[in-house]
Amino acid sequence: MKRRDFLKRTAPAALLPFTIGGFGVRAYARTPLLDALTASAVDTDRVLVLVQMNGGNDGLNTVIPLDQYSSYNAARTNIAIAENQILKLTNATGIHPQMTGIKTMYDEQKVRVVQSVGYPNPDFSHFRSTDIWLTASDYDQYISTGWLGRYLQEEFPGFPAGYPNAQMPDPLAIQIGSTISTALETDVANMGMAFSDPTSFYNIVNGTGNDPAPDTNAGNELDYIRQVGQQIQLFATPVRNAANKAANKSKLYPAARQNVLADQLAIVAKLISGGLKTRIYIVNIGGFDTHANQNSGGNGTPVPHGTLLGQVSVAIQAFQDDLRLLGLEDRVVGMTFSEFGRRIKSNSSAGTDHGAAAPLVVFGTNVIPGILGANPIIPANPTPNDNLPMQFDFRAVYASLLKDWFGTPDSELQKVLFRNFPILPIIKGTSSGVESERGESAVITLGAAYPNPVRSTTRIPFSIGGGHTELSIFDSEGRRVATLIDRTLPAGTHEATFDATELPPGSYYCRLQSGAVSRMGQVVVVR
Repeated sequence: MKRRDFLKRTAPAALLPFTIGGFGVRAYARTPLLDALTASAVDTDRVLVLVQMNGGNDGLNTVIPLDQYSSYNAARTNIAIAENQILKLTNATGIHPQMTGIKTMYDEQKVRVVQSVGYPNPDFSHFRSTDIWLTASDYDQYISTGWLGRYLQEEFPGFPAGYPNAQMPDPLAIQIGSTISTALETDVANMGMAFSDPTSFYNIVNGTGNDPAPDTNAGNELDYIRQVGQQIQLFATPVRNAANKAANKSKLYPAARQNVLADQLAIVAKLISGGLKTRIYIVNIGGFDTHANQNSGGNGTPVPHGTLLGQVSVAIQAFQDDLRLLGLEDRVVGMTFSEFGRRIKSNSSAGTDHGAAAPLVVFGTNVIPGILGANPIIPANPTPNDNLPMQFDFRAVYASLLKDWFGTPDSELQKVLFRNFPILPIIKGTSSGVESERGESAVITLGAAYPNPVRSTTRIPFSIGGGHTELSIFDSEGRRVATLIDRTLPAGTHEATFDATELPPGSYYCRLQSGAVSRMGQVVVVR
């Protein structure tokens, strides 16, 4: 067996032999990810915190289209949020009433909501869709490396020689908890190890309680693992020191063990304040697979969806407040994400089934405040299979964070994400040159298709400011069924023809993307 295969099967990650605040802390040590970060060509003290909401968050009950409230309410009468309870972000858009912390941060201009984030041809399997998000692959592309791992491996070749060192003694990627993120994998053998029993790990690291390894291939591998374990241990001391050196200052954190996400983020704040040079942190919260009793909790959904959103909101607000009090908030940007959204129409069990696109939240003092994109279009009579198609590809969000937060060169972005994606206006000073859609709406427009409804063909007019333009058609389940335009066009008014002859009747969505701006429209096919 090759060493790479052996390590992948036996040692997917490194678990430091201690806990902080009751959580095991996984530090990715002696991996291409860490060395890439530690030897970074871009000298930065910026930090990215990823908040994973496991289970598939219901986006329509998270960010609510007030301008289509009657259609929203009709589509999900048994779980719709009462209009007078919704927290208004704008006259057109609101959020769940239990997200008061996010509402406060929005008012403080520390939140960027990105509407309808997903990917073409969504997969409704938790495992597969999570894998797509973490690897940044296409729906039909199977990749073993993660988007962050590729980014770091591409930017910092030559690992693993020479780490840790005086210049960078700390792990760069830390995950709080027990789940190992595929986003951090590379195509180089993972040099870390994972043990649920810290004593067993300690014994392997220090070689105590073990007989000498036999002079065989297996023995050579065991010696190698022990050697790597000793190297991993070098990262334990600075993490312990950082955790012991700093103290949380925010009074907004709930009591310990009352909010699992808040507990994790409090640890992250302590580690950043304690002086770690770690650049990426991953935290997570589960429970978002709300097939039944979504609002009330019960069989199928142990914790009500609103309670989960409230926990996320409280945790992020407390974390941001802590960063402010610690003098760190200008260094940190965070992002929420989930593997998919949920269906437009609720089911008979007062829940929602697996869906397609959903909003995500980027937070911090360096985000462009406000809402990116338009409210999703809710059809008048949705079927149980109807989904919200993507407005923004999640890989465009990744590209924007890599480029505008970490300063990743253009030459690397395409290699990391396999092709070019538009840089969205998310981070202040964005390289897209546009910090909001103000002034763009008059340039980027998607006209109404005519005729509509359509029996055979219809024409779709649009205007752009020039540049690469994509005009695609999605069906009601969020699958891309046609790409009408995918090329560079001059500024001005254009028109595309959509041939619906071979498509079954139903509602379809037009998606226009030109540069960082996206527009959505609807076409109804009849027979």
